[in-house]
Amino acid sequence: MSTVTATRTQSPAPARPRARLDWRLRFGALSLIWGFSFLLIKVGTAGYAPFQVTLGRLVFGTAVLAAAMAAKRERLPRGARLWGHMAVAAFFLNALPFSLFAYSELTIPSTLAGICNATSPLWGMALSLVALSEDRPTRVRVAGLGLGFLGVLTVLGAWQGFHGLDATGTTLALLASLSYPVGWIYVRRTLAGTGNSHLSMTGAQLMLAALQLAVVTPLFTSFPAYFSLVPLLAIAALGVLGTGLAMLIQYGLVTEVGPTTAQMVTYFIPVIATGAGVAILGESLRWTTPVGAVIVLAGAALTQMRRQGRTTA
Repeated sequence: MSTVTATRTQSPAPARPRARLDWRLRFGALSLIWGFSFLLIKVGTAGYAPFQVTLGRLVFGTAVLAAAMAAKRERLPRGARLWGHMAVAAFFLNALPFSLFAYSELTIPSTLAGICNATSPLWGMALSLVALSEDRPTRVRVAGLGLGFLGVLTVLGAWQGFHGLDATGTTLALLASLSYPVGWIYVRRTLAGTGNSHLSMTGAQLMLAALQLAVVTPLFTSFPAYFSLVPLLAIAALGVLGTGLAMLIQYGLVTEVGPTTAQMVTYFIPVIATGAGVAILGESLRWTTPVGAVIVLAGAALTQMRRQGRTTA
């Protein structure tokens, strides 16, 4: 993508520009793919153990990125230290959160898991206060943090004593959303400016996460006695679409419209996850869920606001 951008800069008026799907359509597709991912996790865990769902997801996702790398003739990054840092990133950004979400959906609906995922920017804001000295908080962002966690309490129905919710599953989903900003802060501190392409770094990261699950899964699960077709298809779709293709789309969006706009997809995911869970899986929906979700998204949006005068690429 960077080479395409450079070419456009050098040739402002090409004779026949290559047709490209509008970024808004790709943004919408990414929102749908990630929104439906929680439904696919739920279907996958109906036939396979959570670790098996995660392993399958990572294997299929890695295959998509490997094919993309082969098509673009990109090589894997080099350097033992670099691979060590990527292994840590793979754990916090892929292996751990994917597994936690899969385990959480054994006991909570996919709608709640999708809403818990939307708390990731809130955790990121809280962590940046102590981990990133250059990321100065503002009153608006701090207010957004408080508002967001008020929304979480609303979703959970805190004043009712969390009645009807599985505490363990909800905690696992919230820990999964916490894992993402932990991983991104680590990446920002250790892997920035390596000189490798985003595609090669992401492909290597997914491959490492798949290897981590390949080691862990046999230790905690037994080989399936038979293969359930529908859950297996859900896992394949989760890996090919929700992991591999989604990362390629996200990479293109970040390159074209910048990380701030691309990150806005976070606010559409819980809406789609809730709609899919209710309409397709028949999951129940209390009034606290949509109301709390709106509050969470409003708080998350405020935490992403920067000081005036700051621009994003």
